Amino acid sequence: MSKTKLALNVVNDLRNLAMSIEDLVIAIEMNQPEKIATKEITEPISEPETKQPTLEEVRAKLAALSQDGKQKEVKALITEFGAKKLSDVPAEKYVELLKKAEKL
Repeated sequence: MSKTKLALNVVNDLRNLAMSIEDLVIAIEMNQPEKIATKEITEPISEPETKQPTLEEVRAKLAALSQDGKQKEVKALITEFGAKKLSDVPAEKYVELLKKAEKL
């Protein structure tokens, strides 16, 4: 995810937080605590978006493992994804690759 998109996500989250704080203050000023409770119950909690790691992040993790003496395991992990080198692994497989790397 680009830095610009991350920054826009932070801006959006801050706006949502500001609106929630404003709703809370208004409800407290109007002495309507039931409005707060109702809003919490009726609004579904969305799952956080799984961050798509970049090639650089995956490379850094695998490089750290290689430096810890796990070069063979890292190479085997890359070939497990049908690739000869990390840049051949499809970007949509990075999350899965990192999960498997964590187990090494």
